[in-house]
Order: sequence, then structure tokens, then C-alpha cells
Amino acid sequence: MILCADDTVRRIESLLAERLGPQRFNVWFKNATRLSLGEDYLHVCTPNPFISEWIERNFAQVIREAAREVTGREFALTFAIDPDLARTLGRKQPDRQVDFIANNPDRLAREHKRNGLRPLPLQSSPLKGRVDEFVVGSSNRMAHAAALSVIENPGGCYNPLFLHGGCGLGKTHLLQAICNGLGERHPDLRWRYVTGEEFTNDYVCSVKAREEDAFRARYRCLDVLVIDDVHFLANKRATQAEFLHTFQAIDAAGKQIVLASDAHPKLIGQFSESLVTRFLSGMVVRIDSPDASVRAEVLRRRAARLKVHVSEAVINHIAENFRANIRELEGALVKVIALAQVSGQPVTLSVAERAIRDLARQTAPVVKLSDIESVVAIFFGLTPADLHTSRKSRTIALARGIAMYLARKLTDMSFPEIGRFMGNKNHSTVILASRRIAKLIETGAAVRWLTPGGEREYPLPALVEELEEQFGSRAVDRRGPTAVEPETAELAAVG
Repeated sequence: MILCADDTVRRIESLLAERLGPQRFNVWFKNATRLSLGEDYLHVCTPNPFISEWIERNFAQVIREAAREVTGREFALTFAIDPDLARTLGRKQPDRQVDFIANNPDRLAREHKRNGLRPLPLQSSPLKGRVDEFVVGSSNRMAHAAALSVIENPGGCYNPLFLHGGCGLGKTHLLQAICNGLGERHPDLRWRYVTGEEFTNDYVCSVKAREEDAFRARYRCLDVLVIDDVHFLANKRATQAEFLHTFQAIDAAGKQIVLASDAHPKLIGQFSESLVTRFLSGMVVRIDSPDASVRAEVLRRRAARLKVHVSEAVINHIAENFRANIRELEGALVKVIALAQVSGQPVTLSVAERAIRDLARQTAPVVKLSDIESVVAIFFGLTPADLHTSRKSRTIALARGIAMYLARKLTDMSFPEIGRFMGNKNHSTVILASRRIAKLIETGAAVRWLTPGGEREYPLPALVEELEEQFGSRAVDRRGPTAVEPETAELAAVG
């Protein structure tokens, strides 16, 4: 029996629901994710980067297996953001997603204990990123040089090494390249690469199984510890305390620590001062958005890996339209190639223009809402999902209001568009939040919010200025001094 694409997708989704169970499928896939089949690709569209990254990290393998079982073929996964999907999200679905994440470490611990598993064995196998595949330009040259220095002399002058920058700029690539380089140059070194989430889950599993000593032995005996997304430890006091002792033990032995985060150490909310000062004692390097030459070279190398000829005209067109990060670039190229294969045409400029027209429109603002959400959430020790919820605690309400204000100021998005992106909020909510934050900035007011260490107070103008600095040269006021004032016309437009 030959199935059409829609029937095939429905069977894949049905199998996913069976494999994941109704709770996980309803939280992450029902109404939140759209699957579609290309010639050799299975496209996964989500309403925002938070859902996209969670599904890619936690469910990519089960999606591939379901597609293979239904079709008998292997499909490469591609992930894309479609903000229009936010309209289909259930009103309480963002709340359930946050609850799921909050409870996830305990669930993993129970599964590990029940199955007799031991978390995270010592790593020695190569990771994906390699130094010779990293495209170097003015935006990342210092980070690349620091990575080479660590490979050459681990535990030397760049210790700890802390890389920070927005999503999709190459932090993970460099961290994995360091591990691979160490494995090749110093094969006797004991190293471990984990994400902040994996470190947390490993610690929780160890506590639940009463194996804290084994956990400490796994980490404190390392020659090199590499942790990606270290900001995940924010708001987790017990894990931070354990990590601080691990940090001190490795550092005292003269061993190497490499960390990466979406934000500068000082701008990671609800992180202990002891950890922040240790991060700042070494080399802190920022990675910026790639320049034109880096973007073009990334596309050439990706096309070569896919074994598809792509002309310079197409490469330059894609590079010109997608400036924010590497993931967007590569995703746009994959979409162009997929359209060319489906239509039986070569990869021409007209095919590229047709393929990326909608994507380019959605990513046109120099600063994107996903950037703003990430920076604000990290500063307050939250996740972007917290900003999407209906919860109104003091910290979440303040963070959400600042994110809405910055979105209105730094992007071309309208009030209704911002509201839809941030958890289907009403446009009037965005208007009132933006106006309130603007007035507090104008009067120089201080704001207060709660942290695990108690109440924190900060002048709002300085706070917003620090957040805007995270966007570097991209943080240009798109609307001028009346950024949050012209709500009257928009209210009339939406009725």
C-alpha cells in the first residue's frame, strides 16, 4: 500500500503517541508541533525556540525511529520555528511544559533506579564538533584562539574558560571541538562533556540512589570538565553547591574547566556569587553573530557535506537574509535543497527565493524575540517557558514585562504578534506591560524580585541597559523615542 504524505505523518504521530505516552505527547506534540515529510527530510515545526530545542534534545531519536518504522526509510530531521503555531497551543499548555521540566529530574532518577542504570559513564568517544570544521571570523576569533590554547595546554592560562553568546553561534561546536582535540593530542587525559541539564540530572540521580560519593568520584577526578548551557544550574541551589565543590576540587588540582552559557556570568540570575566570581577569575569570551564571510563559508561547507552543488549566488542570497545565527543559515539551506529535490529542479536562485521567502520574513528583525526571551529569562534565573505561562509571581511578571518592552522596542513586531509569540497573551497585556516598564525607566525607579537568597533590588534603567548590551550592535531602537506609545492605532486595527 502506498501512503500519501499526510497519511504517513499521521501514522508517525500515532506511533509517537504510543511510544511517548499520552502525557508527554500531549505536552510537547499535540497542538505544539507540526511534522511534514520532504524527499529525504522530516521537518519538525514548532512555535518557538524553547519547544524546538527541547524536542530536538529529548525526542529526536524516537522521532527518527518512528519515521523509520512507518516508512522503512531513514530521514534526516530539520527543525524550524513557525510562530503561527502559537495560536494552536492550549491556554494552559505552556504551564504544563514548565511543570514537566520541573519534574523531569525526579522522573529520570526513578527510571534510572528502576532500570538499574548508572548515569553518564566517562567519555572517550569523539563528539560531533571539530576544530578544523569551525569557521573563524571576526565574531569568534578570540573564542577560537582560546579553544586552541586549551587544547595545547589544558589547565594553563585560560582556566576556567567561559564562552558566552546567543543561541546558534558555535559555542557547543567549540566545546565539543576542545574535547575532540584533547582526545587526539592528549589521549591519556580524562575528560567529560555534559550539558548543565545532564549535570543536574546526574546529581539528582545520585542523590536519589544514595550514590553521592560515586558522583563526586566521577567528576572530581577529571583532568578536563566541559559544561555546556551552564546557566541551566540557575535557581538550583543544591546542584550549584555541589558544582562549586566540584569546581574547587578540579581547579585546586590545576585541571581545566570549560563552560558555556547564553549570557555573561554576571547576567545569569539566581547564581551564587561564589560561582560567578570563580567564572570571572579566568577567561570570559563573547561570541557575536557571524559576519558575511563566515555565513557564506558555513553554507559552502554544509552544501559540501550534503554533496549538493550550490552556486555562489544562492549562497550569498541565503547569507544576506539570515544573519543572526548558524542554525538559521543551515536550516534555510536545507529547505532550499529539499524544495529543489521535491520539484526536480537544480538549486537555482529562483528556487532559493521561493523556498526561504517566508523564513526570511519571520527572521527579518535584527534582534529576534527568541533572543530577547533567552537573555531576560537567564538574567532572572527562569526559562523562556516561564514567560509563556499564565503565572504571575513577582519575578515572572517583571521578567515578562521587560521582555515585552524590549520586544516592542528592538523588533518590528506588533503588539498582537508579540502576545501570540509569548504564550498567546492578549495584545492589551503587551501594551500595558510595555507602557508600565517605559514609565518606570523614565522615572529611574528600582525594581525588586525574589531570588533563593532573598529579595534583590536593581535600578530598572541600568538593568534594561545591561540586557540590551547582550545584543551588542544588533540592539538598535527600531521605533525611536515613542516606541511604546502608539497603541491607539493598533487597538483600533485589532478591534
